[in-house]
Amino acid sequence: MPEAILTLNAGSSSIKFALFTFNHALSNIARGEIEGIGETPHFAIHGPHSELLLEKTWPHGETLSHEDLLSPVLEWVDHHLGDIKLAACGHRIVHGGDIFTAPTLLDDDALARLSTLDPLAPLHEPHNLAAVKAAMVLRPGLAQIGCFDTSFHKSMPAVATRFALPRNLRDQGVRRYGFHGLSYEYIAAQLRLAAPDIASGRVIAAHLGNGASACALRNGQSMDSSMGFTALDGLIMGTRTGALDPGVLLYLMQAHGMNADEITNIVYKKSGLLGISGISPDMRVLLASNAPEAAEAVESFTYAAAQHIAALVVPLGGLDGLVFTAGIGEHSPEIRAAICARLQWLGIAIDPLANAKNALVISKATSAVEIMVIPTNEEAMIARHCVTLLAQHAID
Repeated sequence: MPEAILTLNAGSSSIKFALFTFNHALSNIARGEIEGIGETPHFAIHGPHSELLLEKTWPHGETLSHEDLLSPVLEWVDHHLGDIKLAACGHRIVHGGDIFTAPTLLDDDALARLSTLDPLAPLHEPHNLAAVKAAMVLRPGLAQIGCFDTSFHKSMPAVATRFALPRNLRDQGVRRYGFHGLSYEYIAAQLRLAAPDIASGRVIAAHLGNGASACALRNGQSMDSSMGFTALDGLIMGTRTGALDPGVLLYLMQAHGMNADEITNIVYKKSGLLGISGISPDMRVLLASNAPEAAEAVESFTYAAAQHIAALVVPLGGLDGLVFTAGIGEHSPEIRAAICARLQWLGIAIDPLANAKNALVISKATSAVEIMVIPTNEEAMIARHCVTLLAQHAID
């Protein structure tokens, strides 16, 4: 008899979720999102063909907890599944540190250890864990499984994880971790199906969305990432700075008297595309704007993306494939073309017609590097991990 997996990806202002059934194969039967948390929460659930299955709004929901918000979701899941058993709830957790390097069954002890990582991902980790705690309360007998964005990068060689800081700080966990691991793991698996020759070689995957990063893959394993100690590093993002001279932070503290909370607010919430443009963190809005500030933000984004992609050629010793994924990477031909134009010296040649159609392969036949567009699916990756872990525990 089939069973089901519910996946949760909880952020500061939204919770994305998806429902899968599995027997011999996984099947996504619903997905949805709760938006506007802390203001006027609204959630909607859609079926496999994007049909609206349920919609709900809380007009005065400023003080609603994760338990309040997830309760109607879980009630709908139980009703929708009928006789199908909900076997587990899988959670995207951004940071596993050196402690959690594989999907893990979560209990109070695991949550206590994970909470010590809150300072490493202050905009993500506390909210990830709040959803786990709420699900534990609402469904006390249900398996809760944590899947970590950092764990995919455990294959990075030591040289790619070091900072040039005193060794005692490394012993305290100050090192480069890498993020967006669930996305990259899914892309690596899809690439093995779509282009096995490329997948076994040297590939850079660019996850371009509100959060943006790039990852160097050799034979499907992470060799390096543009993100480091936190999810701030590397590419310019929607509201995050990307790579930044640490002297800027010292200047803000010394010359402007800013404290850690004020600086955190700037580098996480007021910078990136929003900071440069002063208009929006949304690439679609910027591309549609005639304002010179919007053009500057787009230019900076593509420049930084090309820079970091080029840098990741070093750990690979060459490049066989370049994969674009996530919201901007999957849907913006203009951004892909601008990035590739800066990388022509690598032998990259993009096909304008294929690029405009968001085709799977968007490189010219003469290109020295195969350029592809592959949609990511972090929820499916979480569900796969849940099924595997449940099977392992059944055997044990």
